[in-house]
Amino acid sequence: MNTLFPKTKKEIKFKFNFDGWCFAIVNNRLAEVYFDNDDKNKKSNIWAHCYVKKSEYKTKREQKMILEDTKKCKFSYRNKKYKRVDKK
Repeated sequence: MNTLFPKTKKEIKFKFNFDGWCFAIVNNRLAEVYFDNDDKNKKSNIWAHCYVKKSEYKTKREQKMILEDTKKCKFSYRNKKYKRVDKK
């Protein structure tokens, strides 16, 4: 099945189904973090991240989101695993 050029609408399938995303600091760099929420265990599983530049986001709303999210979310990514970094 070719997912890049589907022949019918039934062939369109997404590899990941993300419930949400937020800004975070990953390895001391600004990043967008994609996650899904597990309602049974009350946990969030991080699927992926991508590094971004703060200058890409121009509006006041986006700048406010960056400030609020980065205060709460700091991670370390190493060996395909995410680890929460807390302030000492």
